[in-house]
Amino acid sequence: MSYQALVEDADRLVGANEKWTGIAAEAVARMRLQNRFRTGLDIARHTAAIMRKDMAAYDLDPSQYTQSLGCWHGFIGQQKVIALKKHFGSTERRYLYLSGWMVAALRSEFGPLPDQSMHEKTSVPALIEELYTFLRQADARELGMIFREIDRAREAGDVARARQLQQSVDTYQTHVIPVIADIDAGFGNAEATYLLAKKMIEAGACALQIENQVSDEKQCGHQDGKVTVPHEDFVAKIRACRYAFLELGVDDGIIVARTDSLGAGLTKQIAFSANEGDIADQYNSFLDCEEVGEGERRNGEVLITRGSKVLRPKRLRSNLYQFREGTGADRCVLDCINALQNGADLLWIETEKPHIDQIAGMVDRVRKVIPNAKLVYNNSPSFNWTLNFRQQVFDAWKMSGKDVSGFDRARLMSEEYDATQLAIEADEKIRTFQRDAALRAGIFHHLITLPTYHTAALSTDNLAKEYFGEQGMLGYVANVQRKEIRQGIACVKHQNMAGSDIGDDHKEYFAGEAALKASGEHNTMNQFAA
Repeated sequence: MSYQALVEDADRLVGANEKWTGIAAEAVARMRLQNRFRTGLDIARHTAAIMRKDMAAYDLDPSQYTQSLGCWHGFIGQQKVIALKKHFGSTERRYLYLSGWMVAALRSEFGPLPDQSMHEKTSVPALIEELYTFLRQADARELGMIFREIDRAREAGDVARARQLQQSVDTYQTHVIPVIADIDAGFGNAEATYLLAKKMIEAGACALQIENQVSDEKQCGHQDGKVTVPHEDFVAKIRACRYAFLELGVDDGIIVARTDSLGAGLTKQIAFSANEGDIADQYNSFLDCEEVGEGERRNGEVLITRGSKVLRPKRLRSNLYQFREGTGADRCVLDCINALQNGADLLWIETEKPHIDQIAGMVDRVRKVIPNAKLVYNNSPSFNWTLNFRQQVFDAWKMSGKDVSGFDRARLMSEEYDATQLAIEADEKIRTFQRDAALRAGIFHHLITLPTYHTAALSTDNLAKEYFGEQGMLGYVANVQRKEIRQGIACVKHQNMAGSDIGDDHKEYFAGEAALKASGEHNTMNQFAA
């Protein structure tokens, strides 16, 4: 409904209740506009529709890829979206990412934890709810500022300006954007996955990212010791997520199926195979086995048959089974195809380096079976981007016969190479990586998992060095506040950002002229009006 239609609707409602004294219809309309999303499910339905539209657009034009940054606090997510609107005028094709790594490291009551699903699983939906609380508050704050401008225009008799401002309310773009939320390996069995998925969706998540690792052996995707599960187990969890979406009425919710098989050399169990060539038999075919002859069987060992052969899978003292080396890419392709054929919407292939040809090689094979297969890709801070891309350029130069004698491949991270043509070419490849990978490797969504973890540490280090050093207070003023003012950072007016002006509006609604407001002439925030 338009601004005016909402005012008229509220006027009819208030007019029909004569005891509602002092209730202003326009104030009701404004509060409703500032609270467009009443529940997390409203948010999940709204953002799922956005993602589905973006996925369809990418299928038609792969230059229309999407992006996100991982955010570990509602304020960080809020400031990111405010920045998007300020710099680009739109949030189109931009999302939030909720990283399980950052929840473990920063949001657990146990304190900092490794990314091994040891944190309280309730902290994940709690962060989703927090993110959307801050994004909804950003809407309320920005709309409140527009409402104040409308009032000033009316007081000045500027009807055209007031009408223009009302139109901006009618076309207002919300800060509420999709979040892709990490549910790890499901925090238990399929029932546990379903229960957590419901909580995450109720908090507002429209997209759940789930990985094919064993829940109780889960590792960060960029660490060693990863253990995968048979496809049947993983599909049960995909179904659990889908049932959660459907039960809650988010019919177009998105499931991102992540495979860690490229770096996982172990499995906890041998898959149950009913027929030769079925998905379980394919999973088992990657096991590192040796043929067992008559009389060579040992006490307590596990043997499998393949055709007429009896095989002994390599079994570790940990009771885990080992895959053959070099099978990771083949297992990833099989994982991806099977996940998409069983209800997943998007894929995630965790790789050990950002290499477009490597990613494209696997995606091309998946697309031979499922032509519109699309990836979410982790532009991870666990990669040394500088070293990786300089080595890629070094290798390409060497293969083409170009002289690379002036470079030490192992030391290409060194600052001494920064001004070289090799480093410049590598930086250009980093700059265009997302665009190029979207076009060549089927990557629909690019995210950085932990960027705000690193930026918080870097900015705090710089501030501490300056403030506690010779610069003293100038270390804060010159490097923080002055830049905030000149760059138009919203939170330089931190009282306004925290909701002080919204509170003043409510005081006026509730108490009229008797309201004791905080935004008078003695409010020091007025120093930032210029």
